[in-house]
Amino acid sequence: MSFRALGLDTNVLRAVDAAGYTEPTPIQTAAIPLILAGHDVIGIAQTGTGKTAAFVLPILAKLAALIGAGQKRGIRVLVVAPTRELVVQIEENVRAYGRYMSVRMATVYGGVGEHPQIQALRSGVDIVVATPGRLLDLMGRKNGDFSGIQFLVLDEADRMLDMGFLPDIRRIVKALPTKRQTLLFSASLSRDIEQVTREFQHAPKIVQIGKRANPAETVTQFVYEVPKHLKASLLLHLLKEPQMNMVLIFVRMKHAADHLADHLDHKGIRTATIHSNRSQSQRLRALKDFKSGAVRVLVATDIAARGIDVDGISHVVNYDFPMHSEDYVHRIGRTGRAHAVGDAISFVTAADYGALRALERFIGRGIVRKRAEGFDYQGAVAQPGDGDERPYRSKQLSPAGHGHSGHSGGSGHKQHRGQGGGHQGTKARSRWGR
Repeated sequence: MSFRALGLDTNVLRAVDAAGYTEPTPIQTAAIPLILAGHDVIGIAQTGTGKTAAFVLPILAKLAALIGAGQKRGIRVLVVAPTRELVVQIEENVRAYGRYMSVRMATVYGGVGEHPQIQALRSGVDIVVATPGRLLDLMGRKNGDFSGIQFLVLDEADRMLDMGFLPDIRRIVKALPTKRQTLLFSASLSRDIEQVTREFQHAPKIVQIGKRANPAETVTQFVYEVPKHLKASLLLHLLKEPQMNMVLIFVRMKHAADHLADHLDHKGIRTATIHSNRSQSQRLRALKDFKSGAVRVLVATDIAARGIDVDGISHVVNYDFPMHSEDYVHRIGRTGRAHAVGDAISFVTAADYGALRALERFIGRGIVRKRAEGFDYQGAVAQPGDGDERPYRSKQLSPAGHGHSGHSGGSGHKQHRGQGGGHQGTKARSRWGR
């Protein structure tokens, strides 16, 4: 199917052509006609499949029709996302696909000065893309007129509707017109969260591409069983492999991210960090350096899992195992995007055993256990700050490669990516991003 067959506006089609895309992805093919028809939609698809364009393209087309009909200008579209990085990414999509339209937009998020954002809201824009906290702050001080909202989008809906963000989302929605079109998009959506969506949507059409909560098929997943005090040593051992040329590492705590990055830098591995204590300029610089190859490794907390859209990530490493299964899906979705290939490596200590079992039930499959060839689990030296733990009993978990589906274990990593340095071999020919 072509984009033209989906019924998009001429100027939107021009922008899609200019971006070099010829065929819509499955989530776009399924969701765009429903949105153009005016339905509320819940869109669930794996990361890297073009979910952002699935709602941006039809909204721009409908916005073009409203502007063409002479409707008074004002804030018509509100997109709410959990992180600054995701807001910036959505903004880039809107500007790219609205390049042949007279659409005006503002971004609203914390970590930067609020004055330009206030000025933008007061000057009159068509689209606002925002994080919940700063948006509520500015709305509470009567900045911007949201009474004309016709389209509300909650991106990464599972995160937006969990217990952390839900009170803020309820306050935002309460301030909006009840007559509107509400769209929710995410890579995963639990049945419990789906129940919550009924508060915000009217008879939504559910579009689900692939298995719910199942990570991308192009991501090969491994578990390395390791005692806590040897995690840093194992990481350094794995990073000796040239295939690990663009590595995103997740940790739980901000101070742990800084500590690990300093340690890797000290060992000669160029590393950047991204977490909530970093300023917006620092976060943007870290992403820029990671994208350009100036740094080989980016260490991040979960705040980044929902907003990093970077081509060519070869490996995601769960240095600290995620506490929530949904976070695992979003973390590893940073690699293997848009049909490129990638590896997801998870370090599992004795304390993570229950979370691993819960994850395997959540994704409906076992994850292959591996042992790092050449790594001396008995003689390895603990790295500073890694903490102490009683001797690890690997028999608590399944032995490597036994009783689990997926790719076989063995030494090293797959050879289907380019060898050596650089970022070759992991990019898809056509990338839609999220």
